[in-house]
Amino acid sequence: MRVVVVSIFPDQIANYADFGVLAKARASGSLQLELIDPRSYTTDVHRSVDDAPFGGGPGMLMKCEPLFEAVEINEAPRPVILLSPGGEPLNQRTVKELSSYLGFTLLCGRYEGVDSRVEDHLVDRTVSVGDFVLAGGELAALCVLEAVSRLLPGVLGNEESSKSESFEDGLLEHRQYTRPSDFRGYKVPDVLLSGDHREISRWKRRQSLLITAERRPDLLKGALLSEEEVLFLCENGYSEEVEMIVKPPKD
Repeated sequence: MRVVVVSIFPDQIANYADFGVLAKARASGSLQLELIDPRSYTTDVHRSVDDAPFGGGPGMLMKCEPLFEAVEINEAPRPVILLSPGGEPLNQRTVKELSSYLGFTLLCGRYEGVDSRVEDHLVDRTVSVGDFVLAGGELAALCVLEAVSRLLPGVLGNEESSKSESFEDGLLEHRQYTRPSDFRGYKVPDVLLSGDHREISRWKRRQSLLITAERRPDLLKGALLSEEEVLFLCENGYSEEVEMIVKPPKD
């Protein structure tokens, strides 16, 4: 997979990409990462990539020319994705979709954002990593890169790891434990030590249900729940959350 990141701070991306999952993905050949500084495509002596917005307003906007040329001259792969708090929320479904591509391009905004013509005529989609504002798109780009790289062939040591994580089945991940089985009187649930794989799987599923109902009840709307699981949630005090699934509130 070829991924191009357009950023005025390419070293931020490069430094992080030398470690962990991104380093493994690059070493394995699964990820070809290219970093492009739009300042290389400016024509003035100051290498300006920003200017004041027409019509007034605070701050500066990233200009069209450097971003268009950074993408076009380098034949950066599609889709071109702008990282912006105004974009669609990044979720695991989007990550899996991106991991199936031969490549894509990430545009890191800065200042007050980018000239709207970039989003209208260069960008294919706009993605947000959360309802908050960062100084630039670099951290968001790294979130996308790492999340996607984990799903590429040969990157994770255990290919099953990504299949049992949060969001893979629409729920948050179950509780997990390791040695010692008794730490300061805090004991690992007996079922996990039983060796009964069927009961262990059932316990993990139920834990996922409880954690999701407590922390992210909105995710239950997209989960496939059996009648037994719905009853289990009701018996554990989450009848209101279950009611929202069966009968969503009226506007």
